[in-house]
Amino acid sequence: MKLTVFGATGGIGRELVRQALDAGHDVTAVVRNPSGFGVTGARLEVVRSDLTGSEELRAAVRGRDAVLSGLGARSRKDAGVAARLTRAVLGAMEAEDVRRLVVVSAGPVGPAPADDGLLDRGMRGVVSAVLKDVYADLREMEAALARSGTDWTSVRPPRLQDKPLTGRYRRVVGGFPARGRFIARADVAHAMLSAIDAGETLRQGVGVAY
Repeated sequence: MKLTVFGATGGIGRELVRQALDAGHDVTAVVRNPSGFGVTGARLEVVRSDLTGSEELRAAVRGRDAVLSGLGARSRKDAGVAARLTRAVLGAMEAEDVRRLVVVSAGPVGPAPADDGLLDRGMRGVVSAVLKDVYADLREMEAALARSGTDWTSVRPPRLQDKPLTGRYRRVVGGFPARGRFIARADVAHAMLSAIDAGETLRQGVGVAY
């Protein structure tokens, strides 16, 4: 497949690029600073963009089979970037008639498991309060997805870890795994790539966790 990855310099974005290349896909990585990217490959094209130019964005997604996005706030002060940049990507995709989009969101944005215990509900409440602006940004992003004409999937992980890919995690379409507290960025990327051809994930949020 021909794939475009936005947010390719982030932890999940870089994993998306690496795993997609390992799987034999042609990958366009959209980055603000190519010198700090550090991923190479014969099937890789690196495009420099700050995601403000509509023609640049249209060229980045033109003719692609799917677009994957690791865009999001890296800290509370960055809240707002996920919705703003995702709207720009959606506009480019709709202009170029590219339909498949898989993005990363966060577990607290979706519904809590009905069988979560008191500890998990309490932890979820604390995290949601501390990062309320970040989650509000992600909810706005998901609302933009729902209004769009794309075939989107939002992958919602819990707390992220820098650990190796396992390929072994739980996945709940339209919900979240009970007592799911951690997952590696590499496995989030794996879940996103796996969702591209998974018809049951179309226009759905997907909770992933160990």
